[in-house]
Amino acid sequence: MIDASQPITAADGTPLKKKLAQAMFRSKLRATGLVVPLLAFVLASFVFPILALMWQGIHNDTFERLMPNLTEELRVWDGVSEPTEDMYALLVADLKQNRADKTIGKVASRVNQELAGTRSLFTSTARKAKKLEPPYKDALIKTKKKWGDIKVWQAMKLTNQSLTPGFYAASLDANYTVDQGFVMKEEKRQIYTKLFIRTLIISGSVMLLCLLLGYPVAYLLATLPLKYSNLLMIMVLLPFWTSLLVRTTAWIAILQSQGVVNDLLVWIGVTGDESRFSLIYNMTGTIIAMTHILLPFMILPLYSVMKTIPPSYMRAARSLGATPTAAFIKVYMPQTVPGIGAGGLLVFILAIGYYITPALVGGQDGQLISNMIAYHMQKSLNWSLAAALGGLLLGGVLVLYWAYDRIIGIDNMKLG
Repeated sequence: MIDASQPITAADGTPLKKKLAQAMFRSKLRATGLVVPLLAFVLASFVFPILALMWQGIHNDTFERLMPNLTEELRVWDGVSEPTEDMYALLVADLKQNRADKTIGKVASRVNQELAGTRSLFTSTARKAKKLEPPYKDALIKTKKKWGDIKVWQAMKLTNQSLTPGFYAASLDANYTVDQGFVMKEEKRQIYTKLFIRTLIISGSVMLLCLLLGYPVAYLLATLPLKYSNLLMIMVLLPFWTSLLVRTTAWIAILQSQGVVNDLLVWIGVTGDESRFSLIYNMTGTIIAMTHILLPFMILPLYSVMKTIPPSYMRAARSLGATPTAAFIKVYMPQTVPGIGAGGLLVFILAIGYYITPALVGGQDGQLISNMIAYHMQKSLNWSLAAALGGLLLGGVLVLYWAYDRIIGIDNMKLG
């Protein structure tokens, strides 16, 4: 007879409760060991780069690091009164040192980001810095009259701040000044806000076109017999097996003024040979090429949702007296909303980040904000401004993701 007062033990005499706890701990430890490499990979390749991007958009210590003598004096300067002789002397000392260290180009580029036209001022003055003698204020102004302009010193005071909102202000077509704070630029000088708006318009247009073209294709994939749906699926997946550059180049040949589309329109009499349509190197070309490239990303989520809808629902609606159109709109289409939302979100997010296709077929009117980010990363080397633009783009994506979660729900997302 078993004594209920005695704890149940395992074969080795260890209490069963303790044995189970040890087994659970080992199981959790093994599971954690399997997850840790993946977590480390995600942190290293995704989370940390995004955090570094956000940090780069508000942090730039180039001037503070390379101009140590002038830095302390600029911190206590009010930004309004005339610069003192001591400030000019410290400036000359730092210019001499940067000229010797060959870092004057970095200093000049940093100040030029705040006030255009100052790069040559710094580089040319640094070459003559060894010959300058006190009083340095008069000597510098004699060398370049621009040293007497207080705006140059205000720009240096702004660059002297390692943490600055100036790059995010510039990405919104505003200037951040010492005395006025945030001031919007003139409309004719606004670039980035127009590019953001154009990016949203093109991405939204591509998403809607993908939905209009992809919905019937996904419906056919879900309802056709297997041998036909497999053939159609191969045609849908075919773009994934073709280089993006090849597809984009093909659209350049098709859409140009002497291309296939215009030749066909002239042949059927839609337009004359002298008035061919401009379908390339503009917003139209960008939308057409991006729609073709991103169409599979709309079709596949729709197909995955439509495949799970029982055909009996439509038959039941028809038997209850609904017309085919009413049954499709009221019974079938509401059940495809998760696929529409998932495909729309996926296409829109991919579209706002495209820059190769717009760069090749878009021309000046078809460029997106991603092209400007690439320009600052590769050519102007203004990484902080590129990071600020990327941060705003990331913020827009997160807002879109939040809106999708509120309206449809992330749990209802089906991508395949």
